[in-house]
Amino acid sequence: MKNQKVDILAFAAHPDDVELSASGTILKHIEQGKTVAIVDLTRGELGSRGTLETRKQEAQEASKIMGISARVNLGLADGFFEHNEENLLKIVEQIRYFKPDVVFANAIEDRHPDHAKASKLVSDACFLAGLVKVKSFFETYKQEAHRPRLVLHYIQDRYVKPDVVVDITPFYERKMDAVLAYKTQFFQEDQDGPKTPISGKDFLDFLTGRMTEFGRAIGVSYAEGFTVERTIGIDDLTSLL
Repeated sequence: MKNQKVDILAFAAHPDDVELSASGTILKHIEQGKTVAIVDLTRGELGSRGTLETRKQEAQEASKIMGISARVNLGLADGFFEHNEENLLKIVEQIRYFKPDVVFANAIEDRHPDHAKASKLVSDACFLAGLVKVKSFFETYKQEAHRPRLVLHYIQDRYVKPDVVVDITPFYERKMDAVLAYKTQFFQEDQDGPKTPISGKDFLDFLTGRMTEFGRAIGVSYAEGFTVERTIGIDDLTSLL
């Protein structure tokens, strides 16, 4: 089985996590010629609105809008997946397959407990993927050890002060198109279904407000924020200008 090298591999506890928090950054980097893939840990089967089939279709539509290279769903148990060897090795498998330079992971803490759990799982798997003596979960083919050079945690519902912000102003509208591809989850006129913390128009206003807040810090209209696990070093200070 051949590897599919990408520049950025974005992990999500649920389909739509990446779209909500990092799709502007993904769109920007794809525009720059970078390749991006997404790995969803669960199918979002505990979501109050929609079905497994509609969630799958929505993820496919969002993927088309973003223009990503591939999307994988690991089928872990929504709400109940654990930090254990089996799940770590499933994620190691994806890291070694895609060989990303950069990994995006869920927020280190958030309202939904799956987000912090996924954050820790992905972070630990990134380290383990670089250990040559760690075997891949599927032993039908061999994989080389690979450790991403950078792990960034996107910011979700709860405010976390970002370490890095990315100007996504030119990609704001396409990001919102990717978010609204999840028609069963987010506000649509005349949409039926139970009210949830993310189903009202106020949530979309909050989402735009968060991007505006991060953008204000760097003098742009809209930005997305990330936190880092380790200090980032650079060779050229003018690259920060």
